[in-house]
Amino acid sequence: MTQNRESATPAQRPGFPELRPVEEGPSPSPSREPRSLTNGTPAGDRSQAILEAAKQVGALLKRKGHNFALAGSVAVYAHGGSGHLQHDADFCIRRSDAQAVTETLAEAGLTVRTPPEDWLLKTTCFGQEVDLLFELAHRPVSDDILARAQELPVDSVRMPVIAPTDLMRGLIEPFSEHYCDFGPVLAAARALREKVDWEDVRASCGDEPMPAAFFFLLERLNVIAPQEELR
Repeated sequence: MTQNRESATPAQRPGFPELRPVEEGPSPSPSREPRSLTNGTPAGDRSQAILEAAKQVGALLKRKGHNFALAGSVAVYAHGGSGHLQHDADFCIRRSDAQAVTETLAEAGLTVRTPPEDWLLKTTCFGQEVDLLFELAHRPVSDDILARAQELPVDSVRMPVIAPTDLMRGLIEPFSEHYCDFGPVLAAARALREKVDWEDVRASCGDEPMPAAFFFLLERLNVIAPQEELR
């Protein structure tokens, strides 16, 4: 279905993909684009490099008319959260669109990789990892999720961004005894608390102990109202 491994797409200069322009018009100011990359490491702030990678990939997908939504820490930023971005840039796409998305990115000079996990694809842009997700919290990316996405400016590029409630559900529902790093998700919950349907998110998580512990923490920190008050 998709190209596998680095040799499947056009060759790249080390650390800097041969990206074709994604928009017509004047080039952005040099201070806004991470042109100084050495061995995949940005010369400046890594958060800015992640943001630039998200903008580049989002602009490519948008220009080609793909149905997608920005997710992860860059989506939190787009909704008004912290500019301290976590690890990589994430995009939600339908599994059925994977081949078309792969072809679009390959045409722009990006190598799309198929990891062992069967719920995402990966690429690298400006030295930063970009994940293309078919699932959020083990739930397939659906037409409904993409329809609820909001068109927002991500720095200088407007693109669909996953809705706050879907975003928080995707962050909280995976918590388990093997994965319970509350820190980054707590920061996101604080930033987005007025925009999230917390009853909806809590209902999605059911009685799972780690999400329940996180909701208890949110209540004790006065990030959200106690469940009794919500009802």
